[in-house]
Amino acid sequence: MISLQTNMASLISQNNLNTNEQFQQNTIQQLTSGYRINMAGDDAAGLAVANTYRSNISQLNQGVLNATAGLSSLQIADGGLSNISTMLNRLKTLATESASSTFVGNRANINVEYQQLTQQISQQAANIGLSSGGSLNQVNTVYIGGGTVANSQISVDLSGAQNAVDATSLGINNTSVLGGGTELTGNSVRLDAPAATFLSGATQTFTFNTLSNDNATTVTAKVDGTAGALTQAQVLSSLNSQLNNYGITAQVGSDGQLNFGGSTPFTVSTTTADATDQIATTATTATNNGVYEVDGAASYTGKVETLTFMSAQGSAKVTMAAADTLTSALAKINAATASIGVYAVANSAGTGISLQGGSTFSVSTTAANGTFTATGAQTTNTPTTLSTATGNSLAALNAINNAITALGNVQSNVGAGENKLNYGMDLANSQITNFSAAESGIRDANVAQEAANLSQAQVLVQASVAAMAQANSAPQSLLKLLG
Repeated sequence: MISLQTNMASLISQNNLNTNEQFQQNTIQQLTSGYRINMAGDDAAGLAVANTYRSNISQLNQGVLNATAGLSSLQIADGGLSNISTMLNRLKTLATESASSTFVGNRANINVEYQQLTQQISQQAANIGLSSGGSLNQVNTVYIGGGTVANSQISVDLSGAQNAVDATSLGINNTSVLGGGTELTGNSVRLDAPAATFLSGATQTFTFNTLSNDNATTVTAKVDGTAGALTQAQVLSSLNSQLNNYGITAQVGSDGQLNFGGSTPFTVSTTTADATDQIATTATTATNNGVYEVDGAASYTGKVETLTFMSAQGSAKVTMAAADTLTSALAKINAATASIGVYAVANSAGTGISLQGGSTFSVSTTAANGTFTATGAQTTNTPTTLSTATGNSLAALNAINNAITALGNVQSNVGAGENKLNYGMDLANSQITNFSAAESGIRDANVAQEAANLSQAQVLVQASVAAMAQANSAPQSLLKLLG
């Protein structure tokens, strides 16, 4: 039917033109955005799946960054551990040099480098976070993603004392290569028993007759366990904190017993009221065997006498008087002999004189029963006990060997952690690639197909416009019927 009121052909043309224009606009949008899905209405189900993939990709990208940061921390620690290993090798060299009884140099000089390296080990361990309680001395967890929460994290366990590499944790903090390592005569207490503790609710006092600024002095070092039983490390720490300023070092010898070393002259005695878990047998004494030593009379009594000292650095004479006390006698001797490397301290009983020096020396007296019990020369040509002169170094070697083993275990843990993080990053990067491909298949536009669709849409729009023009002109033919 031909109608003037309703032009059905035009309406149909308009609808088709709108459809074709929408098709063309959609195609242009996909081509210019690069996405097949630009709004939820384009593919609601596909958009939901694609968003899940995109979320996983975002998480994995951050996870790779997390793993990279964790790997960097472990690589820094790895480099530090290699450096500590080099320092342990140097410590072992120094201890080996000092452990020979034929060594003729000054062990105190070697010990200076030894102690500085020990301190440097602790400092570098702190710098890399592997000192006791350091930033890496824990269970380190890196969250990467890509699976369940439990399977998305990588743990590198560097916790506990077994993974700390400071000098204390490695067990070398109280070692030395000093001559001496003098043990207490008659002592039978071992400090090296596993998990042993000492002085529970008690104290033990050590009295040292030593030097301070070349003057004889008495130093009391008290180990206090009244607040709780002490471990071997705590015992040594307590003693060394009180003695190191005087050049005396406490350590545990190769036989597990407490000993004292140092190039400083000293004698020592100990007392304790504790009968069960003392750190040294009550009433034991010692004289520094790491130096050259001459014993005077067990009990000094003033006597008119002249002492003549001779050493490689020179000679000295000291005139003693009947009125001299032990204190004044020590002062007289030290004032005259300090320049030739010979010193006087009270013996372990605190009643007589012990003469000590860093090298061989001789001393003689013109009268008996004063400084010495007999008239004539009193000479010691070597340190009293060579075996204990190397005891510190032998104990240090044992501790260093254990430290090297412990360090190797930590290096293994760090290396395993590096590998775990590398494998984790490899998986994450693989997942990122595959998730990206899956998202692309859903979200990205097929450019070739959409280019063809654009050509088709353009032709259809043009055809729709032409057809609508024809449909709009059709009612004009009705005027001929009316004419």
